[in-house]
Amino acid sequence: MRTIVDLPERHVEALDRLAMQRRESRAALVREAVGVFLERQAVAGRQAAFGGWDRDEDGLAVQRRLRGEWDDR
Repeated sequence: MRTIVDLPERHVEALDRLAMQRRESRAALVREAVGVFLERQAVAGRQAAFGGWDRDEDGLAVQRRLRGEWDDR
């Protein structure tokens, strides 16, 4: 997929320096960065869900709390 992304000039300059050091294109570095970001997000999501049954709050209390948020609006 091709896309256009606006980056601050300092990021572009840092990408250029890194691309020269690693002898890779900026596009390759951006692809790698996106891959790392997505993997971190997936891990964070799994960690947040892990042990969901080990909470002090039971399911009904969670439902009431979440529904209560709508009452406050």
